[in-house]
Amino acid sequence: MLQHIERITLNSKVHSGKPSIRNMRFTVTHMLELLADGMTFQEILDDYPYIEMEDIQACLYYAAMLANTKTVRKLRA
Repeated sequence: MLQHIERITLNSKVHSGKPSIRNMRFTVTHMLELLADGMTFQEILDDYPYIEMEDIQACLYYAAMLANTKTVRKLRA
């Protein structure tokens, strides 16, 4: 799972630097909201053809890292 974390990018020119997927205008927050609202992985992949399964996994892993206050990892800009 750790290999997918590189899909999460921080770029001041994309959504004001909010964590996003592969420098696209699709934020981690948006992905987590879709999942929290009950969308399945397959529904997300069908509705957003530019999103890949590894993107979803990276968002979940990123959220898990944020929830674990003992884990501190620098992401690439």
